[in-house]
Amino acid sequence: MDWFSAENVVAIGTAVLGVGASVVLLWYERRVPRRRHLGYRVQVDMPIRARAGTGAAGRVTPGSLGLLDGLGDDGDGLTPQGSALSLVLLRVENDGAQFLDSSHYTGHELHGLTAEFTGRRVRGLDVTQRPGSEHLATHFTPGAGLAWSEGTLKIPRVPLGRGEYYKLLVLLDGGTPGDPVTVHGGLLEGRVTPNRALSPDDTPPLLSRWAWVIISALTAFVCVLATLILLPDARLPIGCATGRLTLTGSTAFTPAVRDAARAYEKECPGAELEVAAAGSGEGIETLTQRGLAAKGRFPSVIAFSDGPAIDAAPQLRRLPVALTAFTVVVNAKLPLPRRDLSPSRIRKIFRGDITNWKTVDGPDLPITVVSRTSGSGTRATFEHTLLHKDEGEPAVTAPDCRTRTDPDVALLRCERPSTDALLRTVAAIPGAIGYAERRADTLPREVRALTIGGTAPTASTPQYPFTAIEYAYTYGTPPETSPAAGFLDYLTSGPGTNAITRQRQLPCGGPESGGRCGAPTG
Repeated sequence: MDWFSAENVVAIGTAVLGVGASVVLLWYERRVPRRRHLGYRVQVDMPIRARAGTGAAGRVTPGSLGLLDGLGDDGDGLTPQGSALSLVLLRVENDGAQFLDSSHYTGHELHGLTAEFTGRRVRGLDVTQRPGSEHLATHFTPGAGLAWSEGTLKIPRVPLGRGEYYKLLVLLDGGTPGDPVTVHGGLLEGRVTPNRALSPDDTPPLLSRWAWVIISALTAFVCVLATLILLPDARLPIGCATGRLTLTGSTAFTPAVRDAARAYEKECPGAELEVAAAGSGEGIETLTQRGLAAKGRFPSVIAFSDGPAIDAAPQLRRLPVALTAFTVVVNAKLPLPRRDLSPSRIRKIFRGDITNWKTVDGPDLPITVVSRTSGSGTRATFEHTLLHKDEGEPAVTAPDCRTRTDPDVALLRCERPSTDALLRTVAAIPGAIGYAERRADTLPREVRALTIGGTAPTASTPQYPFTAIEYAYTYGTPPETSPAAGFLDYLTSGPGTNAITRQRQLPCGGPESGGRCGAPTG
């Protein structure tokens, strides 16, 4: 299982944890905030001593609700002097996500909440609130349900906005400080629960414990993943394979193949690619011989051909790689009024029907036809596209491209084994004409490219006639882990396509080819 690596495990774990956290937070945002919640907590619970003789009359007013009334009296059943007194500061707050109205309390009685002080009796209370919430004190009246009896304090239905709170300072007697204090009541789609005890006037923490756990876990996963990424990786990139590979065949496609091979070697240490351009026909022959010699094993050779290979062995498999445009070239000193020839005139020139440039509105100068040798993919493309299908080029009449071997033959024609040799010959002979692929690099200054029928030589123009599909041939199907399979994938769908476009050729795998390349065969 190649995918089962430390990086993948951490990445998948991070993704799962991130998705899970997102789902939980989404659920929390959609569900939990819709619930109302009242929280309470005891902030102070301390003993106090009473002094006798207060003599104050009992009264209940907002902000001073008879907290010390009657303390020290012993004639009306009030607190006798010397009994245990204590003060409890009880904070009640709306820590839910919605506004809490008086109608949201669900009890049938006038009050909304009930506070129980186990083992102690309520003697009085005062109400405090934060600045800006003084209006809350107006709700603490007997008419609103405020009352106490023994250890029970009835709290009115106080409306609270999000985050609002009030504090009740309750005077108690009997029992001991620390005895249980509970608040209960009903809320519409909500609940009343105790909060974690905090110091007075503290606000709740920004994030809950579980939020900190999730954040810490995500941070740890990301740190581990980043560490693994930064560590040197001895494994090869995806699609790379080690070993030797020979790239042969088309000289027209050689510049793109050479650039892609050098880039592939840089990205795939251990891969050794040899570029040995020899022409399409010779490249196919080399591949076939290496395949037969391998006796069932896959030969590490790819042969490129301009167009389909002629009489290819049945074991060969071909893959369309690129569309290449070729061009007709002439000596730059040839003073043609228009840098254009029609397909008909090109056919007549290369067949020998036209042997002087004055026939095509040029100077009175003999035409020297420079062609490629037999087996060249460029020549096969020229014959297939610009000559008649069953019509090949004539025989050589001047091997040195200057002197005819038979003076009675009007055509002066020679052949060259490569594109570079053809271009050098055309550049050296006034009146010479030939053909070559349309390269990204500039032609020699002594050579000029012609348009054909008014159409510029580009592979992206479907109307341009002198084009061919560049095929990559292998002897059988390359094994998935072989250098041949890796390089073909790199060249047809990976960064290697950049090497093709730099040479003004059109990758077959791109949308620009418009389906003109066809499908693999073999």
